[in-house]
Amino acid sequence: MKKIFSVFLALLLVFPLFACGKKEENVVNVYNWGEYIDESIFDDFEEQTGIRVNYKTFASNEMLYSSLKSGGSSYDVIIPSDYMAARMVEENMLLPLDYSQIPNMANLDAQYLNLEYDPQQLYTVPYMWGVTGIIYNTTMVDHPITSWMDLFTTDLTGQVLMFDNPRDCIGIALKALGYSFNTTSEDEITEAANLLIDQKEKGIVQAYVMDQIFDKMINNEAAIGTYYAGDYITMSEENPDLAFCIPSEGANLFVDAMCVPTVCENYDNAMAFINFMCSDDVVLRNCEETGYSTPSATALEQMDEEVSGNPVAYPASDILDNCETYGGLPSSTLSFYDHEWIRICLAKVKVH
Repeated sequence: MKKIFSVFLALLLVFPLFACGKKEENVVNVYNWGEYIDESIFDDFEEQTGIRVNYKTFASNEMLYSSLKSGGSSYDVIIPSDYMAARMVEENMLLPLDYSQIPNMANLDAQYLNLEYDPQQLYTVPYMWGVTGIIYNTTMVDHPITSWMDLFTTDLTGQVLMFDNPRDCIGIALKALGYSFNTTSEDEITEAANLLIDQKEKGIVQAYVMDQIFDKMINNEAAIGTYYAGDYITMSEENPDLAFCIPSEGANLFVDAMCVPTVCENYDNAMAFINFMCSDDVVLRNCEETGYSTPSATALEQMDEEVSGNPVAYPASDILDNCETYGGLPSSTLSFYDHEWIRICLAKVKVH
């Protein structure tokens, strides 16, 4: 999921690039994670449809949400993760999709449809799926990592990178303590926040990051990091010393989806783009480029066996059965998450 998070990206919240004004004709405005698409397909889409793609990226679900909530932005297709899609459905931020304009939806495996975040399949089309886990450098860590708790008990100082978003970061601490990703218990969330604060105060953490993890892990600037399986596959191609662990407590099994926000100005073009993204040749190119896993049954049948047999991209069923998806949380729990996230962020990282 993901390009390097910079000051420029942060400014998108203040100066949206798809601002209100004169509407452009025959375009589709797409807002996606960085490092999460083969951008060469845009030329093919324009050649087939005559529709030009305006493409921008965000670094986290929270950044996407803030950008839409702040107003002044007009995106036609967005690609949030499951828990953010659930929140946007709850807050009436998404438009129902016209599936008659998305015939390639028939290519998708039924197990990725009617999920908890969109049970009636009204607002979303699955894009990619995967798991979170721990990436570690085998030349810098003297034993295999097997547990989320290893992130909090390691004797390595200043060598651990953690997710820079509340749902993933606090979720890791919850799992390490034996709790659900979807707990609404304030006591459990507080305990998880305290574990993260202790990790920072002990000097274990180097930084909270999103896409900065690419350079840091590839260039041996950190020993351990938490991120997404697809991005590990991309990183390991450049640094073969990297390994990936799906922790014994279970990981987050996520499904990202293509949606149309209520600020959309080019609805039919959005339908055309989503349908194009579900075509087998595009799916296969995207999977090869990003390392992520496809919900398309027909594309998976055509995929190279070396790719479809990769246990990181396509884990065995017993491993997936031990994983947990993020569900939507009540607004009171989300508010408490925000409170605890501020407390975590204010904690000082001990410098050695």
